Amino acid sequence: MGLVYGYDIYLRPRNVARVLAGLVELAPPVRAVKPLEITLPGGDRLVLPFTSRFESEPVDSSMSSTLELDMSLMFDVDDALCEYAQTSGADPEADGRVQIGYIYTTIRFESLLRPGYTSLECWAATSGMSRLFARSANIRKVFTGLTADSGGVCCLFDTGDGAPEQVCWLNGEPTQETVPGPRFPHQRALVATWSDSEK
Repeated sequence: MGLVYGYDIYLRPRNVARVLAGLVELAPPVRAVKPLEITLPGGDRLVLPFTSRFESEPVDSSMSSTLELDMSLMFDVDDALCEYAQTSGADPEADGRVQIGYIYTTIRFESLLRPGYTSLECWAATSGMSRLFARSANIRKVFTGLTADSGGVCCLFDTGDGAPEQVCWLNGEPTQETVPGPRFPHQRALVATWSDSEK
């Protein structure tokens, strides 16, 4: 099995539609598949330019614990993305952005780390894309920006292999901590800093 790196965003359930709207804005302008209609817990209905398990049939997640999405997203070019584009054949668009996908995404409406929070887990599909996730400042900027714009409390970069997770965003501020690390010896210490406020 190859490398499987990803970004995890933690936010209140009421903000799921907001983070999905942010992802829609990052989607390629032209799609070859029909839009995906989804229903979220609470009844919100959205139309997304992605697939779910590689299909475009409507998905009712109103009574589900998870939602699976397959996404392609556009990122502004930096050195790492430029190198990736040259080796993968992903030519930059006229606006200078590069399309990266598939990014496999699992939304857990009840986060495994803390009740009352939802997680959005975005994983690279290949080892090459995983290395890109680790090296690209612009990809990190997009995921931390999504966290900030959707009212998320935390964004983690996770290599999925037991290595320390990198905390990229925490309670409204960019950061460069690790879990385990000096400030957060374990995940419980990190999660304890998340606000209980509904603001």
